[in-house]
Amino acid sequence: MSKSKTWVDRPSKPAFTPPPGAVDAHVHVFGPETQFPFSPLAKYHPEDATPEMLFALRDHLGFSRNVIVQASCHGVDNAATLNGIRMSAGKARGVAVVDPEISDAELARLHEGGIRGVRFNFLKRLVDNAPKDKFLDIARRIAPLGWHVVVYFEADILAELIPFLEAIPTTIVVDHMGRPDISQGPEGADITAFKHLLDTHPNIWTKVSGAERLSVDGPPFADFVAVVRPIVERYPDRVLWGTDWPHPNMEHRIPDDGTLVDVLPKIAPTAELQRKLLVDNPMRLYWPEEFAG
Repeated sequence: MSKSKTWVDRPSKPAFTPPPGAVDAHVHVFGPETQFPFSPLAKYHPEDATPEMLFALRDHLGFSRNVIVQASCHGVDNAATLNGIRMSAGKARGVAVVDPEISDAELARLHEGGIRGVRFNFLKRLVDNAPKDKFLDIARRIAPLGWHVVVYFEADILAELIPFLEAIPTTIVVDHMGRPDISQGPEGADITAFKHLLDTHPNIWTKVSGAERLSVDGPPFADFVAVVRPIVERYPDRVLWGTDWPHPNMEHRIPDDGTLVDVLPKIAPTAELQRKLLVDNPMRLYWPEEFAG
């Protein structure tokens, strides 16, 4: 399997300055492979994207903290994610992918290492098996830790996932709004169904990220803004945002992270919305002991 590079080495400096304490709440680290090898089941094989590179990007873009999400290519071995958190000097927390048979002692170790959630991936092109019953067992076991569940799926399976989502006894964060078809517009079937999900389930949050993945038009992502700004305005206390650096599987459409940051004032047009999206909401979820809102 050939390695793929999916990021620009010198991203532009965004015109938008994030508010003090802003959190890039969806990033990954890969490797270094010599220290943290990829899973034998990995569907893609990225180049090393190290914590040092991540933190340099964080500072360049004007953010204060990161949430490192375990990527599927590392499987259920969270060592690379934990290493990134450890190297962050308290400026990163994480989301793990765990084996259903994980012990309570290992969950406690992950918590001590800065993990605050688990991710369930339903993208068939990235994972071979997504056992809902075992996922629910994990969700029940992590709820007492104060963790949340991150769920990644595409819009065409939302309806069939609703009973599963309703059985999860903790906060849920949906990655990239469940990947709606942006070309349908702000009143399209996909985003309308997703808004109904949020309206009827107050424990469900979402990441309003993924402009580079979801936009049909590309930069400056006007089609994405038209669909996503109403989500931020309608659910201001349940939205998160992240760059998704280093943009796995985007080798054919590599985004400029500075350009992605400049989408933020378009989807969150007021200082209050920006503070909630980038500071208050992620702090409440990942650093609750520091959140005084």
